[in-house]
Amino acid sequence: MSTSQPDASRSPGERCTPDHVLHARTGTDVSPEDVVLAAGRDITPRNLEWARRKLETEGPAALDKLLP
Repeated sequence: MSTSQPDASRSPGERCTPDHVLHARTGTDVSPEDVVLAAGRDITPRNLEWARRKLETEGPAALDKLLP
């Protein structure tokens, strides 16, 4: 039985996802829910308040800072 190694057939440049593919913001408004989820947190009233404050101080860039 052979084992499949899909990464072995790729060139080194193909192993990483390019930055332009990773960023999900499309120019639309960033919601507190977006920030909470990007931070890997559960949507709770406390986390939503944290995200609102973060958006007030950092603007939409708050989401970009959390994403890879």
